[in-house]
Amino acid sequence: MYPRLSDLFADLFGIQLPFPIYSFGAMVAVAVLFAIWLTGREIDRLYNTGIIPGVQMPQEGRRRSKEVSPSVLLGTIAIIVVVAGIVGAKIFHILENLDRFWLDPSGMIFATGGLTFYGGFIVAGAVIVWYLRRYDLPPARFADAGAPGIMAAYGIGRIGCHLAGDGDWGIAADLAAKPEWLPMWLWAETYPNAIIGAPPEPVYPTPLYELAMASVLAAGLWMLRKHPFQAGWLFSLYLVFSGAERLLIEQIRVNNEFDLLGLVVTQAEVISVGIILLGLAGLWYTSERTESARATA
Repeated sequence: MYPRLSDLFADLFGIQLPFPIYSFGAMVAVAVLFAIWLTGREIDRLYNTGIIPGVQMPQEGRRRSKEVSPSVLLGTIAIIVVVAGIVGAKIFHILENLDRFWLDPSGMIFATGGLTFYGGFIVAGAVIVWYLRRYDLPPARFADAGAPGIMAAYGIGRIGCHLAGDGDWGIAADLAAKPEWLPMWLWAETYPNAIIGAPPEPVYPTPLYELAMASVLAAGLWMLRKHPFQAGWLFSLYLVFSGAERLLIEQIRVNNEFDLLGLVVTQAEVISVGIILLGLAGLWYTSERTESARATA
């Protein structure tokens, strides 16, 4: 494993960079940039077909403004994703590990690790909705446009988790049950250079499994982006996909557990179930075809 990409660069090319490049941070940056690029393509399509309105942007050196595609706002949205996402991710991680937080509050707050995806997703999403309403833009359409990119970004981010060895791995792998055709690195990983210390025995490399699932689901969402249903339908489907994927991987992933009405669950499992139910409700609410779809039919 390579918690720092600069170490990988040194091993491959024999060149020492003057500053460290951390794997997790680098992959998060790649994930955000890819999601913004993919979302921008879809927003431009929605704008060019008249499905979403444009925004008025002042022209340099002129008093007049010009209507352009709302994709011009994605630079600011990317900043919101990074800042609000990290804050939300850190808050949810602290709530999940309050016992450790009280022992070392400052150490946990300023640690480079310890980020919970759902926390960042919820907080960043709320701030983005507020930002879009400032421009009288429909958040549901933007959510639809961003669904494939968000799913893809989640998978890319998991590459960073795998390289860094930040603890987002699975339970101890059953080596005897490994299929002969499957490479060992896909069944069990030791994470020798993990930033939080290597696990005591080989574990399932769940970040790789999530990368594979997220890639397939992102491709499916992209193919369905021209759906005939109401605004919010594709994002509702994303919620179902995302919740189901995380709920599935939690069954073989190491995580903090707590008792909920007699059931031993993880924070991610509870949020996943909630997201699935929210997505199913959204699919039911938005499943009516749009007027343009009816006219085409």
